[in-house]
This record gives sequence, C-alpha cells and structure tokens, in this order.
Amino acid sequence: MPDYHDDLRLAHVLADAADSTTMERFKALDLKVETKPDMTPVSEADKAAEELIRGSLQRTRPRDAVLGEEFGSEGSGPRRWVVDPIDGTKNYVRGVPVWATLIALMERGEGGDRPVVGVVSAPALGRRWWAAEGLGAYTGRSLSSATRLAVSRVSRLSDASFAYSSLSGWEERGKLNGFLDLTRACWRTRGYGDFWPYMMVAEGSVDLCAEPELSLWDMAANAVIVQEAGGRFTGLDGVPGPNSGDAAASNGLLHGAMLDYLRS
Repeated sequence: MPDYHDDLRLAHVLADAADSTTMERFKALDLKVETKPDMTPVSEADKAAEELIRGSLQRTRPRDAVLGEEFGSEGSGPRRWVVDPIDGTKNYVRGVPVWATLIALMERGEGGDRPVVGVVSAPALGRRWWAAEGLGAYTGRSLSSATRLAVSRVSRLSDASFAYSSLSGWEERGKLNGFLDLTRACWRTRGYGDFWPYMMVAEGSVDLCAEPELSLWDMAANAVIVQEAGGRFTGLDGVPGPNSGDAAASNGLLHGAMLDYLRS
C-alpha cells in the first residue's frame, strides 16, 4: 500500500495557510462578494485561499493535477488535488462560523479515481478532521495531538440521527417524499449542512446524512474521512466514493436502509 504520510503533512500545511487567509477576512465589513453564473456566492477569501493552495502545490507537487471550485482544472496525471477553498460560503459571508476548507488528494486506480487523503479544516469552529487511506481518520489541533475517529454502532433507523442540508434540493429532484419518509423513520433529524454532518458521521455523533446534488470538491475530502472512520460514503446510486454527483454517508449499518428511502 502506498505511504501517504508526506501528502497528509502537506495537506495540513496547505490548510494552515488557507486558515490564515480565510480567518483574516471573516466578518470583515469590506469583504467583497460576487455572484457566480450558477447564482452561488463567491468571496475574495474563496479566491485568495484557492490561489494560495494552487501556488503551494505548483512548487511542492508540480506533476500533480489540481481541481478547485473557483479556478477549475489544471494539469493531468494519476494524482489530482481537489480543493474547496471555503465550503459553506453562504455561512462565511453572513458571519456564521460553520464553514471549512476541504483539501483532498485523489489517485487513479483500477476502479477509477478515489480519494486517498483528506483534510477538512474549520478554523472559526476551532476544529480540524483528516484521514489518509490505510492510516485511519482523526480530529484534533495537529498531527501530533489528535483523537482517532470511529462511526457509531446504531443499527436501527428508529434510533438514528439523520443530518441533511435543505429540503429544496430534494424537492427539485422529485425525491422529497422518500426523503420525508426517511426523516419520519429516524429518531432525530437536523439540518446542519455542508461539510459538518459528514464529520459528525465520522465522529459517531450523527449516524447518517445525504445530499441530492454536489460537486467533487464538496465530497472528496469528506469521503475518505468517513471511510477511514469505518463508515460508508456512496452516491445515492450506491456506488462507493465521491463521483456520483450526490452523496450518502453513514456508519455502514444503516446505509442500505437509507438508500432504499432516498431512491424512492
């Protein structure tokens, strides 16, 4: 199995630099915000953080490709860094502290591209999560001060906590009825949104979560962290990994039952 220690250390260095950039402009009264063609917001901090990460990767991993939310795809090859400079930009621009920089390394294999390193850094919450294939998933302040993550062992939907992003996405895709039936079958539901429910699945504080429309940069880092914590991360089609355009994550024990509802 490849050794991803160096790549994981680099991802932490990239996250440290991004945290400094994003926190410097968080809640700034003169923060510049634009609307992208897809009608989602982008701030100057999104762009600055991604430019910084790209510049660092050009120097340290010049042969690797890069895909980022703000500046698209660059380079080619079997290794690709996937970056969301600020996941939760709407929270960021409103001063809500639930946002994070997502950094993943994906590697090409026989089954297609898979995430092998992931770091999710939420500096306004004072939290960071990370994982590398075969090395487990962790949370803490640094590589040397960390707690290993493990998903829950809840095995019945009636005892499960389900997290989601919003209702509108499910309604737009004709899946609202199945989604609502799933919420009724669960013990508890909460709309945390963005990266956070996936990290809570990895921590074992939430048992399952799902979203109906996502981009690769929204999912790659989350996927490897959930999987290394012992959980499952698939599309709504049940295909493992972050390549389906939507996502379902769980402790594994509840995954099939969740997908049965969300496919209906």
